[in-house]
Parts: sequence; structure tokens; C-alpha cells
Amino acid sequence: MRRYIIYILLSVVFACAKAQISRLGENVQYSFTAQGTAGGGDNAPFWFTNNRYGLGTTENFSGLARVALWRTVETDSIWFWRMGYGVDLASPINGENGYFCIQQAYADIEWKMLRLSLGQKERPSELKNPYLSTGGLTLGMNARPLPQVRFELPDFWAIPGTRGIFSFKGHIAYGWYTDGAWQRKFNAGTSNIYTSGSMFHSKALLIRLGNRELFPLEVAGGLEMACQFGGTGWNILPYVGTTLLQDVALGGNILTAFVPGGGDVNDENFTNAAGNHIGSWHLRMDWKEEKWNIGIYMEHLFEDHSQMFMQYGFWKDMLLGVEANLPKNPFLSTIVYEYNHTMDQSGTIYHDATAEIPVQVSARDDYYNNHIYGAWQMGGFVMGNPLILSPVYNPYFNKRGSLTIQHNRLAVHHIGLAGNPSDEWAWRTLYTHQVSYGSYNMPLLNPQSSNYLLLEATYSPRWCRGLSFSSSYGHNIGDLIGNSYGAMLSVRFDGWLNRTQW
Repeated sequence: MRRYIIYILLSVVFACAKAQISRLGENVQYSFTAQGTAGGGDNAPFWFTNNRYGLGTTENFSGLARVALWRTVETDSIWFWRMGYGVDLASPINGENGYFCIQQAYADIEWKMLRLSLGQKERPSELKNPYLSTGGLTLGMNARPLPQVRFELPDFWAIPGTRGIFSFKGHIAYGWYTDGAWQRKFNAGTSNIYTSGSMFHSKALLIRLGNRELFPLEVAGGLEMACQFGGTGWNILPYVGTTLLQDVALGGNILTAFVPGGGDVNDENFTNAAGNHIGSWHLRMDWKEEKWNIGIYMEHLFEDHSQMFMQYGFWKDMLLGVEANLPKNPFLSTIVYEYNHTMDQSGTIYHDATAEIPVQVSARDDYYNNHIYGAWQMGGFVMGNPLILSPVYNPYFNKRGSLTIQHNRLAVHHIGLAGNPSDEWAWRTLYTHQVSYGSYNMPLLNPQSSNYLLLEATYSPRWCRGLSFSSSYGHNIGDLIGNSYGAMLSVRFDGWLNRTQW
């Protein structure tokens, strides 16, 4: 099926490209990046590792060379048909996923407001600041991008006749995981569960009310959902019996991923929807003035109907945030504060109805963990918010080869600051205080806490347009991933090939 889908989509690409081919070599951008990290302690500084689209590492000493070439669809903004593409190659040293990877390789085809995106592409979290936020709960900026076929309205589209007050955006995507070899290597020598060849699905619909030209208040919100399904499972342990099932074809298909249904291979008497389902409700309100604006936002994570529809009362778990963009000044440009609470998870009790106790209690949600797929992760990094600590930290927790999440009952305070003192200088600071109670399956007798700090400055000299130097200092203090410190230096050069627009 995957092969036929690729053939059909390539035919569409070639048909659309025929009329655009003469422009595909215009306004192409490129970049070269070299980066090195050195430090000491138990793990690399938290913000050196996380929210870097899977290119971070827990190693104290690491490096990265990266080269990219891309053309944005905005280049063809005066045309109904628009095309963009990109190739991004990375070579990490002491990385989690080998010494070479294709980080991005994609083609974007647009007709008016509709886009078909093919391939793997880094995508920021919905309705959040990608520079200062901790990231989305369902789909964040933490893991490597997945190759996928994605139909989308990438930007809010105003419904005709509403004076721009009602607009919406959304997408539907199907793709596949590429970390089967990594999972097998990570699991080597253990009997922990892992999978290979599984598929990916995501969808979202966000609605925005308001028109800044008429009134400064805008409200946006909606639903985002994702699912991992299919593939092959290894070392899957049934609920009843002691035999390990190896090389098991896992359940789920394109339809049961879109509308949760079916069942997993080891459900036995109590059926779950096939696959690893996850989703979020989003809400954001912004007051936008000419020279400044302030916004507040919320994201609520759910993994089943009990948290999706308030089965147990008002949601207690959510990420709450405030973002303020200040009038232009040489000191501070943007402030972000976030509070993330995931300690409730519908309560402590899970019970499937039986003849003896005919009551269903759908609590004890165990965020990001799954009895078939291990965790909501790709290549060792959680695909959502990195403060629910990724499996790459499990060897530090003496959980070698385990894909399960050890810490998902959290209370987190986070602040991000950024400024642009001049055209040549920019800076940002991230500080995060995290308290963990472990998980319901693996609770901590005493809560553990950690503090993560990032200080970063970037210099872009006027005398060499496109060149930039960045230096960062990171520090971890606390119980969760130990104490550590480190410095990161990076050099980047951005340029143009055959530039025709200025």
C-alpha cells in the first residue's frame, strides 16, 4: 500500500512541477553549520539535549556538522500554484542516532491555500513560541521528523464573507517510523518490548475568531490528535500467560488510526483501540496592539475518552502559558512563562468492568506509555514535551533498553526570555524547575526535583551578511538527571543561490 501511495503522489508532483519547473532554481537558500559541545557531569545540560528535533544527545562531549538547501513556497507568492523543497543533512558526533542522518527531505506543493507536503520536515508546536516554549504535549519539537504525506491548510484561512473574523487551519497526515534499527540496538541483550515498521497518523483542526484590524483580541483553539499503529512487535507479553510473543504483526490500519477502533494483539478480554493514540485540546487568546501584544494559552493532553471529554470533572492536567512581546527596546523583547501539571492523570485507579465489580474506571492514564509500543517516542526522544523525560535517559535510571517513560507525573515552572540589543546581537535564557513524582506504575517514595538553565548569545556581524556565531552555557542541578554543566559553540553561514527577489 505504501508503494502505491508513493507512486500516485509522485505522479501528482511531476504533473504540478511541469508548469513550475522553470522557477525551481530561483531563490534557493543554503546553510552550513558546525557545532561543538563540551562539559562535565552526569548528562549533557538539558536544553542542549532537548527540543532540537532529535539531534541532541545526553553525551557531555558531542559535535554536529549540518548542511541544508531549501526553497520556500513563499517564493512563488504571486502564483496560484507554488512549490518549495528542502534537503537537510546532519552528521552528529556522539549522537543518539548514528553518525549521519537525513534530517529533512521534503517537497511542498501549494494551490492557493491548500498544501501537499511530502517527506520529512521539522514542524514547530501549535500556538506556541518555538524559541522559548517547552513545546507541545502531543507533537513537539523534541524528536526527529517522520517521513509522511500531509494535506494541510498551513496558515489560518479566513472564511469568505466573515470580514476575516472566522478562520481555520488544519491537516491530515500519514507516515512511518524510521527508528526500528535504533530500537533493536537500544534493546540489545534485554527482553524489553520494542517495535519496527510501525506507521504514523496525525490530524488537527484549529479555529480562530477575531480580526486584528477590527479589534485587538483574537481567540484560537481546537483539537490535535496523533496515533502510532501497525508494524511488528517484539517481546510482547500478554496479560495472561508467561509466553513471550515475538515477531507479532500489530493491529490497526489507516481507518482505525483516523477513527480509533479495532483492538491490540494482546487485549484478550478487555479491548483497547488498536495503536498508541494521543491528543490535545488547544486554546489561546491574544491581545495584539501595534507595538506590543500579550497572549495566554492552554494545552490539555489526553490518551482516552476520560480525559478528552471531562469524564471525571474539569481537567486538572494541562500546560498553561503566558507570552508577552514588548515594544522595541535594547534589553528585552519577549517573555514566556509556562506551568505544566501532569500529576492527576484521571486519578489513581484503573479497572475494567468484571462480573464481580461491574464498574469501568478509566483512570491511571500513564502519559506517553503504551503496553505495545513502549512510549510515545521516536529514536529515543519523546515526540511531545521533553520534560516528560525521554527514553534516552533510561540507561541513567538503570533501565537499559526500556522504552517506557519513568517520569510523567510532574509539576513544572518554566520561563524563557529573549532580546535583541542591536541588529548584530541577540540572546535568550531558559530556566526550568521540575518536580517529579515518578509515575503511577513506578512511583517515587520522595519527590525528586531538578533545575535546568540555558544562557545563549548570538552575534551576526554586519561585515559578513549571513554569518553568525552562537555561544551557550547550560547547567543541570538536581536529582532527576543529575548535576552537569557545559558550553556549546556553533558557527553558521546562510546564503542564496540565484536570488531574484529582495
